[in-house]
Order: sequence, then structure tokens, then C-alpha cells
Amino acid sequence: MKLLGATLKGAGAALAAAALFASSPGTAAAATTEVVNHTATGAGSRTFALTIDDGPSPTWTNQVLDLLKDRQVTATFCIIGDHARQYPDLVKRIVDEGHRLCNHSMHHVNPTRQSPDQARADLQAASDAIHAAAPGARIDYYRAPEGGWTQDIQQYAASQGMQPLGWSVDTRDWETPGVDAIFQNYKREFQGGGVILMHDGSQENDRSQSVEAMGAILSDLADNGYTDDLSAVIG
Repeated sequence: MKLLGATLKGAGAALAAAALFASSPGTAAAATTEVVNHTATGAGSRTFALTIDDGPSPTWTNQVLDLLKDRQVTATFCIIGDHARQYPDLVKRIVDEGHRLCNHSMHHVNPTRQSPDQARADLQAASDAIHAAAPGARIDYYRAPEGGWTQDIQQYAASQGMQPLGWSVDTRDWETPGVDAIFQNYKREFQGGGVILMHDGSQENDRSQSVEAMGAILSDLADNGYTDDLSAVIG
């Protein structure tokens, strides 16, 4: 997977991130059109944010949630609307256990392969499915499938109170290259303040490597003094 969208840079990034960090957690009004891919404190900070895509899945999401509870780590779950419809109880568990929600589209279609109207409708359908599973839950972020950012979908997500959310560390766990390879991908790309991309779905895919590697990654972060600080990403 490759991040195609814009990234925050220079003084503009610092100002945008600072404004977001100053807002209360989950405040939809804080959304901007920029694709955020690091915590507000930036490279070199002792923070990280874990993001988990493509679920929920009864097999893998439950294992991930159990792991996060054991490690006392908060994550962002980037949920596909189709899967939210299939497994609403898992969406509710994610919310009940204090994690944040990210709209990852209804059908996981790259917005660059859709018309603007199609991409907007796909985003809205996913929000509706998530809210049907967890009424009143905040959806703080939107992540374009495959990092397929367009100016229109970034603007539309922000207008709906969702911050476009990228990543800075692609573990490439979706390729199922083996637990050690996933861990080494993380080690090669991670810098303090990074947003880590991993996956828990779908039910048809074997994510056992992702779950095992996630445990190793969280241990490494803890051993090196890093703490999860989702609020430092966008407030």
C-alpha cells in the first residue's frame, strides 16, 4: 500500500497539528482537509498511534481487542461499512472499550477509481452503517482505501467532521510475509510520533500474522519508552 495523498509539512503542519491537539478529544469541528500521518508532537517524540484497517472480523478483531486491553493501548479502527453491517456487535465493542473509529469506506474501493459523487456516497454509506451499529458514536477520521486520496474526498470527509488520516509506518502485514518480516517493516519505518498501519480484516483473510506481530511491536514500543497518544494525532 502506498500513501498517495498530501502530507503535512513545515510550519503549516505544525500550526494545523497544534490546533487539532488543542481541541477536545473527538471534536469533529477540528477536521481539516490535510492528510495527517504523524502525531502532533512530530518525529522524535516518544509517542505513536496504532491504526487497524479493514475490519471488523469476528476472528481477528476480537483477538486484537483482547491484546489491546491486555497492553492497555488505545487504537483507531478503520472500519469498512460492509463489515460493520455484518458484525455490529464488534463495532460496539470497539467503542465500548475506548477505541476510536475511522471510516474506511463502504466497499473498500479506491476513490481515485470512482467519480466524486460515488466516493462521497461510499463514505456516507459507511458512516450510516457504523452509526447503525453504534448509535451516537463519533467517527473522528476517514482513511481512503489504498491511500487513494483526492482533493474532493478530503474536502468531503472534513465537511463531515472526519480528519483525513494517513500513515507513516506501513507494516505491510496485509501481504502476510511472516511475523518477523512484519516486525522488521515496522522497525525500518518507525520514528517517534509515527502512525502505524496494521490490519484486522476481513474474515476471509488470515490475519494471525498481524495479531502476533502486533504483540511484538507493542512490546518493542513499550520497552523503548513509547506511549500511545492518539489524541496527539488530531486532538
